[in-house]
Amino acid sequence: MPKLIRLYIKNVIIGFGLSAVFVFALLYTNVANLWHLVSTSDIGWIAAVMLWVFNGIVFAGVQFAIVVMRMGDDDEPKGGKRVPVATDIPARVEAVATAPRKPRH
Repeated sequence: MPKLIRLYIKNVIIGFGLSAVFVFALLYTNVANLWHLVSTSDIGWIAAVMLWVFNGIVFAGVQFAIVVMRMGDDDEPKGGKRVPVATDIPARVEAVATAPRKPRH
């Protein structure tokens, strides 16, 4: 199996695991009376599964995006002397001012 596919599957599993923890925390703390709605309805388990799946898709995508973005190389140079650039040297600049025009009425 290619490394990228293995990386994706691993991050999807992590994302769905985080989603399960998140949905459990939502139900346990009874946010917006969600536990009551799920537990008293005869099809409340479908709502809980949908909440887990849809949050799992989001969390898996974010998890994979974070891992992929952290894989990039640094743009910083690796060696050499880092000599500071002098920026406090004054430079002559000619300033030309023109007289303001009188408005016509």
